[in-house]
Amino acid sequence: MTHTDVLILGAGASGLYCAMTAVARGLGVVVLDHGAKAARKVRVSGGGKCNFTNLQVTHANYICGNPHFVKSAVARLSPWDVVSLLAEEGISYEEREHGQLFTDQGAGKVAGSLLTRCTRAGVDVRLGSAIQDVSGTGPFSVTTDDDVVTADALVIALGGPSWPQVGATDLGFRLAKQFGLRVVAPHPGLVPLVFPKHLQGFCREMAGNALEATVSVDGVQFTDPLLFTHKGVSGPATLQASSYWRPGQSVTIDFLPGHSVETLVEDHRRSNIQFRNMLGHVLPKRLPGLLVSGELGETSVSQLSLKQIEAASNRIHRFTVVPASTEGYGKAEVCVGGVDTDQISSKTMECTSVPGLYVIGEALDVTGHLGGFNLHWAFASGAACGSNI
Repeated sequence: MTHTDVLILGAGASGLYCAMTAVARGLGVVVLDHGAKAARKVRVSGGGKCNFTNLQVTHANYICGNPHFVKSAVARLSPWDVVSLLAEEGISYEEREHGQLFTDQGAGKVAGSLLTRCTRAGVDVRLGSAIQDVSGTGPFSVTTDDDVVTADALVIALGGPSWPQVGATDLGFRLAKQFGLRVVAPHPGLVPLVFPKHLQGFCREMAGNALEATVSVDGVQFTDPLLFTHKGVSGPATLQASSYWRPGQSVTIDFLPGHSVETLVEDHRRSNIQFRNMLGHVLPKRLPGLLVSGELGETSVSQLSLKQIEAASNRIHRFTVVPASTEGYGKAEVCVGGVDTDQISSKTMECTSVPGLYVIGEALDVTGHLGGFNLHWAFASGAACGSNI
């Protein structure tokens, strides 16, 4: 049997950041994780390049039942704090569009550095340690396959079920419910959308093509690259919108944001070029023939009627579809939903109904937009918890 001040379940980004922050205050810290490697989601983030933060981070970049919840933690850990910490480990970065910061050395280096900082400071990190049972309300007791660890404070940093291929599970949600906490129903986020059967041929025809588009759902919209897949659509614009999508809702796509079909036609009013060929100059070659097929596409621009122009405008600027589904947790970068933040202190991440119990990172009902915001939340919530536990 082992006793410690702080026991953290999960050796991911939030758990390790919390551990290094807590141990620096003189607390004894044990971290348990069933995986053979620490920070497995970090290792695959950003396609292995690790988009570790964003210079433009604010509370507006997060989906949460309480839009004010993230303000405190995010205000106390700036992007430059993260840059500085990684620089101490010899990790440099490059800035890309929209304030995204990627490492030069790769995601594995970031994951390894987080683990090294913890072990160097004296954190007892136990990998390959499966959790069998959790009990108590202070001290807390956790039984693994080879030990029983007790602690005055328990931190749930187990993330959500996105990326199950790297070992992610819903254990954090199950433990939260065991302690009587409400869990906002989880679903995949930052995930490709699957179109219904009648549009599958359209998708196969366009698979691999990308273009700038605006994707709208549930009152929000994102203008970014959109990528056609064999099943539907992906790419940043789709992934962003997917976090807001619910089954049965329609999604609207503008394939020519910033342009107007009416204006394009007017600019070519005297031309005898076929309408679909004209559109081929501003859209991927195959797309016009699928959006404005048949007589409409074959009509010369000079002969288009107002009714035809309106019909084309609707197809190009307001292409509306009800997706059949998402591609699920296996392709999702995050899990939307989680432990209801109304039960958690935004300053300390402590559960208000169970003193000594803390919840951080993706296990909470906090989901960032694409662009480094989810890793920043993991770091910020871990730092808030570790500083106050």
